[in-house]
Amino acid sequence: MKPSPEFSLIQQYFQALTMRRADVIVGVGDDCAVLDNPQDCFTAISIDTLVQGIHFFADVDPYRLGIKALAVNLSDLAAMGAKPAWFTLALTLPEINDDWLKQFSAGLADIANDYQIQLVGGDTTRGPLTITIQVHGHVPKDNLLQRNAAKASDLICVTGCLGDAAAGLQYRLGQLDTTLLTDADIGYLLQRLEMPTPRNQIGEQLVGAAHAAIDISDGLLADLNHILTASNRGAKLDLSALPLSVALQKLPEEVATQLALTGGDDYELCFTATADNVMLIKRQFPGLIQVIGEITDKAGLFFRNAQGEWQGFSEIKAGYDHFS
Repeated sequence: MKPSPEFSLIQQYFQALTMRRADVIVGVGDDCAVLDNPQDCFTAISIDTLVQGIHFFADVDPYRLGIKALAVNLSDLAAMGAKPAWFTLALTLPEINDDWLKQFSAGLADIANDYQIQLVGGDTTRGPLTITIQVHGHVPKDNLLQRNAAKASDLICVTGCLGDAAAGLQYRLGQLDTTLLTDADIGYLLQRLEMPTPRNQIGEQLVGAAHAAIDISDGLLADLNHILTASNRGAKLDLSALPLSVALQKLPEEVATQLALTGGDDYELCFTATADNVMLIKRQFPGLIQVIGEITDKAGLFFRNAQGEWQGFSEIKAGYDHFS
């Protein structure tokens, strides 16, 4: 009997996709995956769905889409300090397009192998192009990294640069003034939008060193506010310390600052830690960690205005709402 088209698709493009981990007892090809979890670790699980026309453009490069589909999930593991282990893939396709599948699976394989995470199961069905990935990782039982433990006087830090992905999105929407940007700048911004770099190596080192962490997917203000709300704390930000790429620095200052504060899709980390621990982390990852503020006991999120006075942000972006 010939295998069904669905099974053939999984077998052809995805079964041999990723590295083989010793802790995968049964992987792709059976009714369930069977996995061996370390006894000294909890399992961290996250899931994200990307829908064409909502989360990515119809003409996006499928190789880049394969990378981003897994990267956004790996970023969630990074925020918890979890070491990536396994993932599952549910793929809804309007039709079987061999060239698209080859490129998509190649991008997915490259990032999966870079982060040593194995595909252990999945499903395919017909419908509007939709990609759902669930990731599993290991986090030490004695050191959970969450959003709710920020301490007063902690320094607030971020990884990488902020606002690039939002600028790339504005360019795709025809809303970005590119007068001062080169083709290389635009290419960089699009790369940051379409191929984010999850900070799992940094996230794993934050376990036991940071008090609270979150990945920046909905914009710095929105995501930092999640930490403040969960921890019952406030914060003071130094806007002049926001890490901006060379490309973003070419834009008007107010535009670049707004993108860095409220733009989504960065998939960088925001974390809080003592000054001593921040110094240690910065030494481990030179050039990748920037201090942008301090946690306070007083509720609210403030910045220093042009007059040198502390002023509250008039509006905290609630984060992206699919149903708004």
